[in-house]
Amino acid sequence: MQAAILSAPGQMTIAEVDLPTPAASEVRIRLEGCGVCASNVEPFEGQPWSTFPGAPGGMGHEGWGIVDALGDGVTDLAPGDRVAFLAGHSFAHYDVAPADMVVKLPASLRGQPFPGEPLGCAMNIFRRADIRAGQTVAIIGIGFLGAVLTKLATDAGARVIAISRREESLDLARRFGAAETIPMHDHWAIIDEVKRLTNEAMCERVIEAVGKQWPLDLATALIGFGGRLVVAGYHQDGPRQVNMQDWNWKGIDVVNAHERDPAVQRRGVEEAIDAVASGRIDLAALLTHRYPLSQVSDAILATRDKPQGFVKALVTYE
Repeated sequence: MQAAILSAPGQMTIAEVDLPTPAASEVRIRLEGCGVCASNVEPFEGQPWSTFPGAPGGMGHEGWGIVDALGDGVTDLAPGDRVAFLAGHSFAHYDVAPADMVVKLPASLRGQPFPGEPLGCAMNIFRRADIRAGQTVAIIGIGFLGAVLTKLATDAGARVIAISRREESLDLARRFGAAETIPMHDHWAIIDEVKRLTNEAMCERVIEAVGKQWPLDLATALIGFGGRLVVAGYHQDGPRQVNMQDWNWKGIDVVNAHERDPAVQRRGVEEAIDAVASGRIDLAALLTHRYPLSQVSDAILATRDKPQGFVKALVTYE
């Protein structure tokens, strides 16, 4: 099969490699596609702890496709089942996954791309945020994740203030239900605007969905007394500092909403399938750019640079 290999910083090589064989309790999936995650960018560029070459298909973890082969002991899946799954080598034509990390897609989603992992992340973050009707929720960073969370929070009866750099991202937030939008250009201007919108009370919930120091600082400033600050951004480029004085004084809860329990991860994907199949989440508006496997580097660079109209890139194999 063909697989993308991170052979050097900024360089993905397409190679012919052996087809993987599923072990006991695993299945092999013939991939239809794989989403590109913002967390791919920094490993692609090279981190001090990186080693090269990477594993075939490595970094790809948002795959979906057709079950192709079963390992021993797998009884609840069959060849031909269309599935989303959680595995980490999906920048390739085939991947293997534990059977309990594979979720069937309903017939109503036939023909539609379905990057289950990031959608499952959104559902799990939303659950951990404990958003309730009548609350004011600030969401910092409106990309794929921020847009889905905007829709989920709005549907729950919350008033969403969306904060992001690009005007088209703010347009997307409004499309997904945001009551207010604020350009993310000036730290103190944003704080003043949120004060105005909340009559100085600030927000009961703030979701930081960027993964950088400034958005984390901004989240600290926007959270109100006794609120919940939810870290949804993936902070993978080094240590962070926090204003512990503010955290103490405000008496806030801080939730790191990155799930590592496989059962919880799977639950998120199941909930996401229901949300998309029922029409609650419009995936078509979010999956904006598609690339063949041979252009996986371009897909990652687009995820970093965000060309006009960009929300999320997919690498597709059909």
